[in-house]
Amino acid sequence: MPELPEVQGLTVFLGERLVGSEITHANVTSFSALKTFDPPIDALTGAKVTAVARHGKFVSLRCSGNQFLIFHLAKAGWLRWYDALPATMIKLGKSPIALRMGFDDGSGFDLTEAGTKKSLAAYVVRDPSEVPGIARLGPDPFDAGFTRESFAALLSGRRTQIKGLLRDQSVIAGIGNAYSDEILHAARMSPYAIAAGLEDDDIERLYEAMQTTLQKAVIEASGKPPAKLKDAKRGGMRVHARRGEKCPVCNDTVRSVFFADRSMEYCATCQTGGKVLADRRLSRLLK
Repeated sequence: MPELPEVQGLTVFLGERLVGSEITHANVTSFSALKTFDPPIDALTGAKVTAVARHGKFVSLRCSGNQFLIFHLAKAGWLRWYDALPATMIKLGKSPIALRMGFDDGSGFDLTEAGTKKSLAAYVVRDPSEVPGIARLGPDPFDAGFTRESFAALLSGRRTQIKGLLRDQSVIAGIGNAYSDEILHAARMSPYAIAAGLEDDDIERLYEAMQTTLQKAVIEASGKPPAKLKDAKRGGMRVHARRGEKCPVCNDTVRSVFFADRSMEYCATCQTGGKVLADRRLSRLLK
């Protein structure tokens, strides 16, 4: 799933190319992807893009006429950019393409989604807060007000495992499974640590790891076209999706814990004092 750094990369890429452009057509090819009906998507035709912004993992195109096109790529979605949009017709229900946007200079993009479980979502609204997922978002890690002190306040009293808390969009916006693995590895912290039990030094270390990890990933994504953002993400991972490889810090073997629809990766030496975490489908942390 694209997370904050990749979505930020897409936002910058689209902003550089689309601000000032006129939308010539907006075609929905997967009706389940469009979650709104008022304004209709046809209302975007003829509007100009005035700004592109990120809200957590959402991208918004602000358009003239007080309209926003907002999309969330979900787990298997992506954006395919064209300097010259193909003229071929898309067959409804027989293509991975969910939405096609065209612009007056001939460019455009498709929102695509692989697999059969369709979760990609697009919205046409008059205000981003009308999108439920955006209305529920917690603070963004890059917000000026997201300080070490405000982060500590978010953790206070939460009897929640820190891995799950970092992924909770209502607590902190933009971090998902991959970057929570990376942040916790950089912070030398167990994913099962309880947020409310963290000491001041733990919170300081975790906050710094979050900022450093995300900022480095955003820099890596900066200037890259959408087609190269996935490889940039994979290339920057130190533990996530690297089961069986050597930890770059201590040379121990990176391990996985499997859940129903995902896995998490960690280094036992760096993060859990050498303790191996059991598969959560079977048991809890090995004593």
